[in-house]
Amino acid sequence: MVISSLADSLVRGVESIGDSVSETFFEPVIRLGVTGLARSGKTVFITSLVANLLDRGRMPGLVAQQEGRINAAYLQPQPDDTVPRFDYENHLAALTGADPHWPDSTRAVSELRLSFKARPSGLLSGLQGPRTIHLDIVDYPGEWLLDLALLDKSYELWSKETLERITNRTEATGFLSLAQGIDPAEKHDEPKAQSLAKAFAAYLGAARNAGFYDCTPGRFLLPGDLAGSPVLTFAPLPVDGHGPRRSLHREMERRFKAYKSQVVKPFFRDHFARIDRQVVLVDALGAIHNGPQAVEDMRRAMADILAAFRPGRNAWLSQLLLGKRVERILFAATKADHLHHTQHPRLTNFMEALTREARDRASFAGAETAALSLASLRATTEEIRDHNGTELPCVRGTLLDSGKQAAFYPGDLPEDPSHLLGPARNGSDSWLGEDYGFMAFAPAHLTLRPGDGPPHIRLDRAAQFLIGDRL
Repeated sequence: MVISSLADSLVRGVESIGDSVSETFFEPVIRLGVTGLARSGKTVFITSLVANLLDRGRMPGLVAQQEGRINAAYLQPQPDDTVPRFDYENHLAALTGADPHWPDSTRAVSELRLSFKARPSGLLSGLQGPRTIHLDIVDYPGEWLLDLALLDKSYELWSKETLERITNRTEATGFLSLAQGIDPAEKHDEPKAQSLAKAFAAYLGAARNAGFYDCTPGRFLLPGDLAGSPVLTFAPLPVDGHGPRRSLHREMERRFKAYKSQVVKPFFRDHFARIDRQVVLVDALGAIHNGPQAVEDMRRAMADILAAFRPGRNAWLSQLLLGKRVERILFAATKADHLHHTQHPRLTNFMEALTREARDRASFAGAETAALSLASLRATTEEIRDHNGTELPCVRGTLLDSGKQAAFYPGDLPEDPSHLLGPARNGSDSWLGEDYGFMAFAPAHLTLRPGDGPPHIRLDRAAQFLIGDRL
């Protein structure tokens, strides 16, 4: 087992060195990871980003485009034949067709390769011709990313933390009542283990729908072909130390370890550890709408997400010797089009404050971080409405549930983010004296001119931060 593991590590190390040499001296490759928690808009972000990199009329903030140094951009087959291709064409058709609708959300890892022919800038521009630069976009569920925090935890610690966290949540009532009636030291019984796992998975689904973000293990929500397998048939129990042989405790502990070794570690090794740029999408407006507890839960999730990264600068020698490290991380608040543009600076300020702890840790490790607010696909227009003599900055769009046009004023975000983060940290149940409402809008009907990608808000600035230096 040890020799096999060492051999596997050696082979992967040699492959990594070969990839690094090839990328450095021939055609550079940027591996951009795109993740976020539920309803953050990962699929729409990737689709609009690719469309706007292919037709760059709406990308003035991308310096290489502004300077006319991008000769061409085109899609190619992704290099990994074992990873599903991101379904770009069908997703774009869903967003821009005659009956526009939001595409299905991310449920597994997928990949897409976009290649550029670009001329270098500066002193090299007169000495070198255009070179090929590949952008490999890796899409994966944020719930899987949070699982990486489980690698350093024992079953006992994970159970203790989970049970303490969910004790007062109404969504966990059914699971907790079932778990409290079970003695972990009793002999393992498979039907009982399955009942516990199903009840815990039902809690995770309800918690995610209620706006909580600490919904791990993530594969309980997106099981795929692992559905019903023993590796997904465990749950937290009130345990202490090691249970008796053949007990329910011991079997749950064994399956928890199997989940880490057979599900979480392969994801880290095969996909996540190869990423050198990362964008984390956050539905900050949804969290604010759900209240202080959801905001605090999201803040903790952001810290946990960063703990999974290996941030730092990707110097060529360090790539060869140590493997890639994430060198740029963008935290982006999505759905900025749900607010009037006068509110966007406040949303960005909130995003910066929300991710402050995570960004400070990344910066200390040598990574460059940024936070901004954006809309991958603009679904609204802006207007000013008079209400009892007061001018209200509103957004107008097609409501997702009814299909009707409506103008909406969501309320003013506070100028000082601490007015939101303070009640969240203090465990308040609601915002004192404020009520923030946000509507769900359907994609707007689009008429695109040749050379223009879909309309967006600050997607060009996101692209410049993530890949601009490499173009």
